Amino acid sequence: MTTPITPITPTTPTTTPPAAPALASSMPRTQMGRSIIALEPAEPDPAGATFRGKLSADESQTYTSASPAQVEAACRLAWEAFDRGALADPRARAALLEGAASRLAVQGDALLSLASAETGLSLPRLSGERDRTVNQLRMFAAMVREGSWVEAIIERGNPARTPVPKPDLRRMLRPLGPVVVFGASNFPLAYSTAGGDTASALAAGCPVVIKGHPSHPGTGEMAAWALAHAARDAGLHPGVFSFLHAGGADEERLGAALVRHPCIRAGGFTGSPKGGLALAAIAASRPDPIPFFAEMGSVNPVAILPGALRARAKEIAGALAASVTLSAGQMCTCPGLVLYVAGDDADAGAFEQALREAMLALPVQPMLSERIGASWREGIAQRRSLAGVETVQGGEDRPGAPTLMLTTSARVREHHALSEECFGPSTVCARCESVGDLLRTLAVVKGSLTGTLWTQTDNAADAAAVLKALEAIAGRVLHAGVPTGVEVCPAMVHTGPLPASNRPDHTAVGSLAVRRWCRPVAYQNMPDELLPPELREKNPMGIERLIDGARTAPARPGANA
Repeated sequence: MTTPITPITPTTPTTTPPAAPALASSMPRTQMGRSIIALEPAEPDPAGATFRGKLSADESQTYTSASPAQVEAACRLAWEAFDRGALADPRARAALLEGAASRLAVQGDALLSLASAETGLSLPRLSGERDRTVNQLRMFAAMVREGSWVEAIIERGNPARTPVPKPDLRRMLRPLGPVVVFGASNFPLAYSTAGGDTASALAAGCPVVIKGHPSHPGTGEMAAWALAHAARDAGLHPGVFSFLHAGGADEERLGAALVRHPCIRAGGFTGSPKGGLALAAIAASRPDPIPFFAEMGSVNPVAILPGALRARAKEIAGALAASVTLSAGQMCTCPGLVLYVAGDDADAGAFEQALREAMLALPVQPMLSERIGASWREGIAQRRSLAGVETVQGGEDRPGAPTLMLTTSARVREHHALSEECFGPSTVCARCESVGDLLRTLAVVKGSLTGTLWTQTDNAADAAAVLKALEAIAGRVLHAGVPTGVEVCPAMVHTGPLPASNRPDHTAVGSLAVRRWCRPVAYQNMPDELLPPELREKNPMGIERLIDGARTAPARPGANA
């Protein structure tokens, strides 16, 4: 039975929140540490759990987790905004997304410096991530203005058809309602407060409630103000966006409460399989289950056939080493398992030596948090203890040290830990006796975001067989490259079978990510004036539609500008 949702006045805080701060290149210290509820800063709850975030190498800031009353207020106001159609107008949604992009861009070095202090990620890496985030917001704004993303399909009725009259049917995607988005630890901008989940949900017409990540709370709060000010500039209902701090002892409680709240109609998560599956289970166990998209762990296997190994061993080794250690290996697409077939022992030796040298030449890098560093070291120790595994580690034995584990395909099949993600700068490299042996080994690898195939002058049937095996376990299959680096565009697929994601039928990146927050609705024999504009006979939105099986061109580009 569906839990009824009645728009009500949200719980009123016991204290009146101060006026929201004006946008500046940096957030005043006196304004940091607050959740943002319905575009306003919220007073910290004295009873709430506190946690700290870095401001610089020797400065930190205290943050307080949102209270149950603040969770209630954020969710109820989000439903109120949705119920009143606050994001129904595509022009308003586009203005919000474009405004957020512009405001995020002008936060400049202050945002990047804070993100670097909190995560240890380099300024060049964060600069690129900020640009990606800004461009992603603008991409969704352009998609909303163009309008054809709603997938409008019209089958005109025919009352004269016999023996049964044909009804008039018109179908399009409609927003689900308020979405909770969980910030990711490893991408403080592109997969967090203003990242792809938020941008695509707002583009769909869904208000968003953010559960901030405790590893970068200040970065999340700054990005949240960019969105809050953009929503104000667009004149939108304040419930369209809220940002809730969550850390310390309250982090798991707050996340679970958000997923359980009856006003929340969908959720998005990027993180560990343990966390993602736990939240997905909560979403599924509600009296009214809701869709929940979780992007989780991925080993991203690489398969190298003998022709490519012989011709490009040094090139492949260098590319893999750089990819494995990019941002200390804390990338969802880090290649964590390399399977190769060598023509002879000389080819195998040359490749392994090139990979050793490339990994040992790279520096130790800081990891995102002590918790992530400890988990990575534990994973390395577990794999190092296995018989038949040789470990090559650059630098000291500490988090962030580039680590190569050399073994055989038989060991990978015997010890499943070798074919599972170890989140950090490490990879398992296993020699296979033949292409058939490589295929048997791929059969034990679980779902991944990516799979990579290297071929050169190899047998076409062998290459096709390996490609088929990779396609069965990965959402994106590459040839002669590395999986790190995810292009944001309509053709991108960023998902995969478990444990990469619990929803391999959707994508977290690209314009099609918007589908996660929608459901199709068909209107039968509906009077034209009652139909959504996208389905009306005269096509006032000017969008591309499929009518009676024929695709029609848009009336004019950018019809909703």
